Amino acid sequence: MNDETSKTILVVDDTQINIMILQGILEEFYRVQGATSGRQALRAALSSPPPDLILLDVMMPEMDGYEVCRRLKADEKTKDIPIIFVTSRSGEEDEALGFALGAADYITKPISAPIVLARVKTHLEMYDRRRHLESLVQDQTRHLLAKSEELQQTRLEIIRCLGRAAEYRDNETGMHVIRMSFYTGMLARRAGLTEAEADLIMHASMMHDVGKIGISDLILLKPGKLTFEEFEVIKKHPQIGAEIIGDHEFELLKLSKAIALTHHEKWNGRGYPYGLAGAEIPLAGRITSVADIFDALTSTRPYKGAWTVDEALALISKEAGQALDPRLVPLFLDLRSEVEKIMGAFADETP
Repeated sequence: MNDETSKTILVVDDTQINIMILQGILEEFYRVQGATSGRQALRAALSSPPPDLILLDVMMPEMDGYEVCRRLKADEKTKDIPIIFVTSRSGEEDEALGFALGAADYITKPISAPIVLARVKTHLEMYDRRRHLESLVQDQTRHLLAKSEELQQTRLEIIRCLGRAAEYRDNETGMHVIRMSFYTGMLARRAGLTEAEADLIMHASMMHDVGKIGISDLILLKPGKLTFEEFEVIKKHPQIGAEIIGDHEFELLKLSKAIALTHHEKWNGRGYPYGLAGAEIPLAGRITSVADIFDALTSTRPYKGAWTVDEALALISKEAGQALDPRLVPLFLDLRSEVEKIMGAFADETP
């Protein structure tokens, strides 16, 4: 079966003899279906597979061809099927109405077999080309979306790796950055941010301590209490992190820089590096601060053992309005069960 004979033409006319005439012209080249009313035509158009083209009479009882055309073009399933009106109504206003309703062409009776065949062939070819083009566009769109998703995942993985690289300096497994990022995402959602905003903060927070890469091991891994001078060096890591991330137009990297720079600021203005207070601190930095402090307390570090969840949450509660945003603290306390699930899923690995 060639391409033409695989096509189906639906002929709609309330007079059977007219259907038979068109069938005689077309059946050598196409499969032909007939419908003697507008309602039959609508049912046939919605069949599977649908017709490739419709030859539609205008003057029919109950539902005329114009109404059939209007309904077909209003239905998402049938709106693209080419419709050619075949009618004895040859006035300019009739043709204008047909085209306004979305018809592809207009053939006046009495019909000419060569004209019918030529018009049908032309519009089927145009329909095929349009469908082919739409298919190409859809394929290309899917390809671009897949590439975009791949690129986004690559960026996130790079950020995750850089974040964990910083954590390996003072945390042997680097799980801190994974747990803490989940905490920030949960707290952001609980604070009323959208899913997209919460995801952005979750991923951006992974870079919060990337500046530790620029801190000497002698200070970062010191098991005892830091001297004043050593702590002053540690306090430089937010600015080092901001410099490592740099200035970018991408929201993820812009937010990563803001978090790296402000996650050690305190609600009471006694944090570093700038001594910002209250709402001067970006919300993402305030959220990250809560999550970072909690996970730092419940993790084993060279200079301390891990606190229990109760001990850590008690300190978090105490710091509401001091180091931490007083609105965020109770929200984080309410997340205890979810937080403990994350702790269990991403526990520090034994080296």
